[in-house]
Amino acid sequence: MTAAITGVGAYAPRFRISAEAFQDAWGQFQASGVTEKAVAAADEDALTMAYEAADRALEAADVDPETVDWLAFASSTPPLAEEDLTARLGAMLEVSDSATRHVFTGSTRAGTRALWAGMDALEAEASTGLVVAADAPQGDPDDGIDHAAGAGAAAFVIERDGPAEIVDRAEYATPYPGTRFRATGEDATQGLGVTQYDRSAFTETIGGAVSGLEVDPDPTAVAIQAPDGKLPYRAAGAAGVGTDEIQAAATVHELGDLGAASVPVSLVSALEDGYERILGVSHGSGAGADAFVVDVDGDVPAETTLERDESLSYAEYLRQRGVVTTGPPSGGGAYVSVPSWHRSIPQRYTLEAGRCPECGSLAFPPEGACADCNALEEYEPVHLSGEGEIEAVTTISQGGAPPEFAEQQGRSGDYAAAIVALESGDGDETASIAAMGTDAAPDAFAVGDRIETTIRRVYTQEGVTRYGFKVRPAE
Repeated sequence: MTAAITGVGAYAPRFRISAEAFQDAWGQFQASGVTEKAVAAADEDALTMAYEAADRALEAADVDPETVDWLAFASSTPPLAEEDLTARLGAMLEVSDSATRHVFTGSTRAGTRALWAGMDALEAEASTGLVVAADAPQGDPDDGIDHAAGAGAAAFVIERDGPAEIVDRAEYATPYPGTRFRATGEDATQGLGVTQYDRSAFTETIGGAVSGLEVDPDPTAVAIQAPDGKLPYRAAGAAGVGTDEIQAAATVHELGDLGAASVPVSLVSALEDGYERILGVSHGSGAGADAFVVDVDGDVPAETTLERDESLSYAEYLRQRGVVTTGPPSGGGAYVSVPSWHRSIPQRYTLEAGRCPECGSLAFPPEGACADCNALEEYEPVHLSGEGEIEAVTTISQGGAPPEFAEQQGRSGDYAAAIVALESGDGDETASIAAMGTDAAPDAFAVGDRIETTIRRVYTQEGVTRYGFKVRPAE
């Protein structure tokens, strides 16, 4: 059997900034064809967006994450330059500790590189694969790279048989240094800005990859790399496709440049819309390109969250990115060592509570004496469902956040802090826990409202970011 895509997910942050907001701030907007772009919130990064997309893909495919035996994470902007982030991502999703894992980075081709590797692994020995691409590139504030830079993620569940198969693929590379690069230790991606040179690198490598295909693509939709909203259409001739087919799968106009997630998110969009033959073409500076043809026979289950509408001003955009905030305060915060945080990962990632063996009540976290009967017995593990109801809520404003949360409060503004009753897996019991709100303004949280959990950045100490659950209004 040939490896196939059996479910997909995609995610983009809720914030948007328009081309007009950049125009007002800079007197010009240098990202042609982009009307608005997605902006990661202060507590989001490529890893948390990867979790959001992967969770949706697993749900769409109706796959138990414990059955995943091959996991890949791709990003040109991972939150850490050196760390196997699939360890954290796998724990967040409850993927088996023994699953094979790979990280792909260093290029905007990383997303398609990961997808190809996943297909190869499934055709060799793996049984269920999960490929996730997430990115949030940024540039210097006054250049076109930053004006175009968006944020988003896509995920693919791969199994031995399914409705969407890659039936042909090819690649091409030739040296074009300086087209797009990010120096070691730098956050901003740069380019020389030599228009004809950049365009030649893009079109030559894309044309070379497509010409290497053995089958005639003849696509009804084209998922093509989109550094801005204009360059993909300039490569239509090199790819041998029409602009209508590019437009059919385009997400750049509303989400911006998604880096390594650009082609994956467009591919998910095309699969969700029911296109039967899709040409995917990624491009990475250096320069190289991947081309592949996807044949679709039947519906591909999809869960996506791409259409959001919370608009930012340019000042708010800089604030979410931390450009105009002062950073964490010196000292005074509650210190939690990394080993202590590690011990609490089952609670922070997968909501593991404990049942008292004496009285049957739930405890979260599952430690110490039972609050109901004072028994000092070892708790029986119970996973909470991630859904529940708000019991009490308040708003944390400037000056009110604990020092370790002060940097996030400075970037995100006021946030909700709540006591929520999270339900057990069968919904018959609840455990009351304290939680931070996310994904909405504080006034969106009220006593009695339904909530759901997600995973976000909590804070950073000693250079190590702590991730954990937060709550948001239930969809």
